[in-house]
Amino acid sequence: MNPVRKKRLIIILAILSGMAATVGLAVFALSENINLFYTPTEIAAGKVPADARIRAGGLVKEGSVQRNEDALTVRFVVTDGDADVTIEYRGILPDLFREGQGIVALGRLNAQGVLVSDEVLAKHDENYMPPEVSDALEKTGMLKHYEATQESKK
Repeated sequence: MNPVRKKRLIIILAILSGMAATVGLAVFALSENINLFYTPTEIAAGKVPADARIRAGGLVKEGSVQRNEDALTVRFVVTDGDADVTIEYRGILPDLFREGQGIVALGRLNAQGVLVSDEVLAKHDENYMPPEVSDALEKTGMLKHYEATQESKK
């Protein structure tokens, strides 16, 4: 092998190994920031990996919101029609948060099965529901019930 070809081969191998390292680091960084969506049914079935940051969503169950008077802690139950999950959130809830509405909460499950949330997202207008919540409710048949209650409130 002549020296020019050897030099080209070394350069090509260096470029390929650099690209492989870059792709590997990017995949690692993205996998650390992925928040998988789980329905209350999946959470109740134990499908959530331990100590993983997740997104959970459904309808806020009527009569389930409990506010701690001396702190900003709020506990409420989210349902998809088949199962319920309790969510605990410390902070100021979005203005559009209310019972019977679709929400998505981000956080981690504790040992008692309560989702300790650090962020709660509520719909931004009366016609919108997060796609994940809508899909979960459609699978359980709860979406038609939700839409009927929304129509009766108008």
